[in-house]
Order: sequence, then C-alpha cells, then structure tokens
Amino acid sequence: MLTDISIRQAKAKDKPYKMGDSGGLYLLVKPIGKYWRMDYRYAGKRKTLSIGVYPTVSLVDARKKRDEAKNQLAKDIDPGITKAIRKQTMLHASENTFKAVALEWHAKTSKTWAESTANNIKRYLEKDIFPWLGNRAIKDIGAPDLLAVLRKIESRGAHEKAQRCREYAGRVFRYAVATGRAERDPSGDLRGALTPVKVKHHASITEPKAVGALLRSIKGYSGSYITKCALLLAPLVFVRPGELRHAEWQEIDFDKQEWRIPGHKMKMKEPHIIPLSPQALEILQSIHPLTGDGQYIFPSIRSAARPMSENTINGALRRMGYEKDEMTGHGFRSMASTLLHEHGWPHEAIERQLAHAERNKVVAAYNYAEHLPKRKEMMNWWASYLDELAAGAKVVNLL
Repeated sequence: MLTDISIRQAKAKDKPYKMGDSGGLYLLVKPIGKYWRMDYRYAGKRKTLSIGVYPTVSLVDARKKRDEAKNQLAKDIDPGITKAIRKQTMLHASENTFKAVALEWHAKTSKTWAESTANNIKRYLEKDIFPWLGNRAIKDIGAPDLLAVLRKIESRGAHEKAQRCREYAGRVFRYAVATGRAERDPSGDLRGALTPVKVKHHASITEPKAVGALLRSIKGYSGSYITKCALLLAPLVFVRPGELRHAEWQEIDFDKQEWRIPGHKMKMKEPHIIPLSPQALEILQSIHPLTGDGQYIFPSIRSAARPMSENTINGALRRMGYEKDEMTGHGFRSMASTLLHEHGWPHEAIERQLAHAERNKVVAAYNYAEHLPKRKEMMNWWASYLDELAAGAKVVNLL
C-alpha cells in the first residue's frame, strides 16, 4: 500500500517503474513525472485506465477514482469508455459556449469587413459580453441573461454601445441557430428594452456661405503640406475618409482624369470611379513631386510605407477652429450630397458618386461605371461651384 511519504520520496530512474497500491491502482514513475494508472479486465481483455497526474490528483483522490471505476465494472460498464464519452461531451460543450461560437462566427464573417470594423466588433465582444456570457452554453442563454449584460453597459452611460452589443450578440445567436447549436435568437426579444439612441449624423457644413469660409480656411492652412492637399482634395472628391487616406498613386489615371479605387478598399466591396476635375488634378500634380515615388498619395508623417493617420483630417479641422459637432472629414460627403441635390443634379448620379449601397447586389457588381458621363459633368461643375463659393461670389445654377 502506498503512502503520501513514499510517493513524495519516489525518485525517477532511467526507466519508468510502477509503485503498486491496491485494487489494480498504481503510480507510474517516469523521468518527467508521476502518473496514476489502474489495470482492469473487461470483456476478457486487459485494459489500463488513466486516472491523473500526481500531485494534482492526490492518493486519496486516486483511490476514490479507482473505487468509482470498480463500481462501474460491477455494473458491467467499461470505465475507460465512460471516461472517453465524458471527455468528448466536455469537449463538445466547450465548442458550444457563447465565446466559442462568437469567435467562430467572427473568423468566418470578418473576411468581408474592413479591418477596423472587425477589430471593433471583436473588442466589444471581449470586453462587454465574454466576461459574463462567454463560458455559458449558447443554447442556455435567454433574453433576461443578455439583457442583464446590456444593462451593465448602459449603467456606464454607453447607450449606443449597448445597442451595438445587442446587434452583434444577435448575429452570433443567429449563426448558432444556423449551425444547430441554438434554437433561437433571444436578442430579438429585447427590442424596446434598451434606452433609445438618437441617430447621430456626421457633422457637416452645408450652408453655401459657411462652405466658402471653410474652403478659404483650408487654403490658408499652415500645417503639413500633405495634410493641406488632403483637405483641399476632400471636398472635390467627397469619398469616405478611409478611402481618401488610403489613396495610392497607381490608382490615378491622369490621362483619363480618373481615380479608380479597387473594390477591397470600398465599404460596399465594389470598385469605384471618381472623375477628377481640373482642380483635383492640379492638387494631385502639386503633391506628386513630394510623394509620387511612394505608394500612398497621403503617407503618414512617420513612415511613407503607411497611409495618413485616420485622425489627421479631423485634427486639422480642429486646429482650424471647427469643432467636432460642426465639421468632420466625413462631412464633406453630406456637404456634396446636400448642395448637389439642391442644385438639381440627378439623384441617381449623386448616389452612385457617393458609392452608397445598392440593394441589388447583382446589379451592384456591374454599375460602378453607371451614369459616368453625367458624373464627370457633375464633378466638374461641383469643382467650379466650390471655387465660386471660396471666392465669395454668388453662384447661379445653370442646369
């Protein structure tokens, strides 16, 4: 019979050796550690059951596990099979936790997202949902459980974040339903249960006189020349801020007077054409001697191998005196949309130039060049219109 002292004092030898206890239980001493084993016979065959590692499993615990195995044998149950089934069940359960399903969903679907979007969603899950629901079986999580977690987020005053977390959790639940690991999505039951959030639009200047003042401020900007050129180009092309700062020289066709953005850079994952007005081309030609040998038109001040920081444009607007609730880099899009519509340009041409979502994805794959002649005309008019606003002149619509 083994004792705690004899087990502790057992030294490893060149070869593994056994220290017997009783009822088939023994300690296998190896150079790398001490392991509990139990020999038994089932259906006429000799078998060995692995019980655990000493000292994690003590002598008392090992004897209890031995006795449990003997009780199973007395009932004509193979303890080795029972252990394998239990292990498989535990493994299967770990694959069906909310966290496991969420990470699987994220890995599969994030390939179609922008990198920043994928990172933001994962951060929301890790910080605000996993700590409370991550290790629970997703099929057992109900609406009250999810609401309790979302209430914690709301208690910090982060009402918009709570709404987003409900949306992301809902996507995970729906993925679990689709893959047979949950029966329903409880997030749908929470509509109206959270504090409503007023939709916030990107701050923008759309009053013509104020637009003129902004353009004059940009022309007088005294910071980095690269930043100034980006500010000058932004209202002329009104792309999304990320599309502007990731602009590459290889995408510019000076002969065709076009900027062609590949689909993987666009929010809707479709290629996009920006007709370049003479004013836009002049800005690009002025900065080409400075950055034309590199990849990006507007590189980072720290490394030409990286694009301009996402905070650069907004930071420059703040230094010019425009607060975040007055004007943002994204606001140039609202500015263009509002004023072009007011001057009677076709809605379809404006929407296509803004690269807004196309409901019919089949059509979307082919319509990136749709209305292009009208869009070229519109972009040239727009550039001239901005020049007039910057000069403080009264503009008459000639359409």
